[in-house]
Amino acid sequence: MKCKMVLVLLLLSSFFFVPGILGKEMARKGILTVSSPVFKNNGTIPSKYTCDGANVTPPLFLEHVPAGAKSLALIVDDPDAPAGIWVHWVLWNIHPETKEITENSVPKGAQQGMNDFRKQAYSGPCPPSGTHRYVFKIYALDTIFNMSPDATKADLEKAMKGHIIEQAYVTGLYKRR
Repeated sequence: MKCKMVLVLLLLSSFFFVPGILGKEMARKGILTVSSPVFKNNGTIPSKYTCDGANVTPPLFLEHVPAGAKSLALIVDDPDAPAGIWVHWVLWNIHPETKEITENSVPKGAQQGMNDFRKQAYSGPCPPSGTHRYVFKIYALDTIFNMSPDATKADLEKAMKGHIIEQAYVTGLYKRR
């Protein structure tokens, strides 16, 4: 029975990514990853990148983009917001050879959509109370989109259906003082 359970777990681990448990092993195998040098997965986002600081984008590293990707998209949202998931940044048509999104920047050629603050920009963490999670999701896509700058996360997700090659995420935490 133990042997069957181990076999099932091994098979499942080859199909699913479990951040924090298999992260390093998956990165070595060439699976798409996103990380930040200023916060670890499930670590605290420095206030510089929030509404309590300069409110600029944190630097992000992108690794192991699949060879067939024509573009990347990035969505940053807060699943802990009182009104439901709150969108902080929507970005698409990131060149697939992009290895880093530098602090306070948008990659050349990428297009920003409308966030839930009604801005075509990054709006950093600003939780009304408690600690919230901020999920930076990267998608490797087999196409380039021709979308309006007024496009929202929902518009981008609809457009991405059937075009996602791989996806990854990193989660940062923030609590206001």
